[in-house]
Amino acid sequence: MSRDVYGEALFDFHTNGELKKPLLLHSSYGDIEDMPIEVFYRDEEDFPELEFIALSLCDGKVLDVGAGVGSHALYLQEKNFDVTALEVSATACNIMRERGVQHILQEDFFRLKNQQFDTLLFLMNGIGLAGTTDGFRDLLQHSKSLLSEKGQLLFDSSDISYLYEEYRIQRPVHYFGEINYQYEYNGNKGEPFKWLYLDQKMLVEIARAENWVVQILFEDDNDQYLVRMEPRK
Repeated sequence: MSRDVYGEALFDFHTNGELKKPLLLHSSYGDIEDMPIEVFYRDEEDFPELEFIALSLCDGKVLDVGAGVGSHALYLQEKNFDVTALEVSATACNIMRERGVQHILQEDFFRLKNQQFDTLLFLMNGIGLAGTTDGFRDLLQHSKSLLSEKGQLLFDSSDISYLYEEYRIQRPVHYFGEINYQYEYNGNKGEPFKWLYLDQKMLVEIARAENWVVQILFEDDNDQYLVRMEPRK
């Protein structure tokens, strides 16, 4: 089993308030980013407007997918929501427990069964876990099995076409929003993973084909946008 280097960095910051070395993120467009670990530990004062809007639209029983260390789950909990934090990293789940998140599920989203929610929340481009456009189709199919009658998806994504101009790299043969990443921390590399960024045109195209209603609710200045979706009745 590969190391959870993302979890190790979260643990060091949780325990010591700092990292031994920066958490690095290698990408298929050739960049190595220094991931600011504080972003995972944000509280209400640091949420951007887009996230506040998403959180205000949560309804009923909420599943916070890819909950990290629980920033959004804690916020919703304080507002008396019935919220479950879903996270695949065991270390992140332990940190959430210590931070006071009450309902935690350590599980892969695609393996979650026999549960019903009114809101599936994917913030910080959480929808990226789909990995590819085909994966996003699978995610929409799977979401239908987890949603109640009045269920909704809330997520943000962004159009990253600017990266190809900025880095002057050739667009890939596959959809340009499918990126390969790999975390590195303290000299150790984690398992490579795919992450998806959807531009609005592609999103609407897939949603229509999969029979979902799409509302683009908000766009910020960084090509990020907030979406609400529900299965077409």
